[in-house]
Amino acid sequence: MIIEAAARSGTLATARYANEMGREVFAVPGHPLDPRAEGTNRLIKQGATLVTSAEDVIEVLRPITGLQDIRVDYTALAAAPAEAGPPSPRLNSAAGASDQEKSAVLAALGPAPITIDAIARDTALSAQSVQIALLELDLAGRIERQGFSLVALKDG
Repeated sequence: MIIEAAARSGTLATARYANEMGREVFAVPGHPLDPRAEGTNRLIKQGATLVTSAEDVIEVLRPITGLQDIRVDYTALAAAPAEAGPPSPRLNSAAGASDQEKSAVLAALGPAPITIDAIARDTALSAQSVQIALLELDLAGRIERQGFSLVALKDG
């Protein structure tokens, strides 16, 4: 996602490289007279996804990541007696990673850092499943995160 870029900037070179690699490129529009927005506005003209809210990004990434809409079930709130206190809403989404998914992710990991995208490719799991499995493995102290999207097995 490009927030601000002048007409000639390294940011645009990175965006071009990401596009060549088949990655989604998002751009936040800027004022047409602001030279710092010239690059992002040009990216939008060239086909980058226009971003004005988080929903714009979610809409594009939902089919890629396998994310489903999360709906809150408020019927339990209406049926609960007032003196019992408000019950917490139930989320209609996956509860967590299965043991099979965690095992597949662990098998893809080693002592050398690997990207989350590579784990998803190696395991044939959705990005959402990999992220959930990694979160659970991280909470269990089995992995360590190195940098933005690199993970490795924890020593010991």
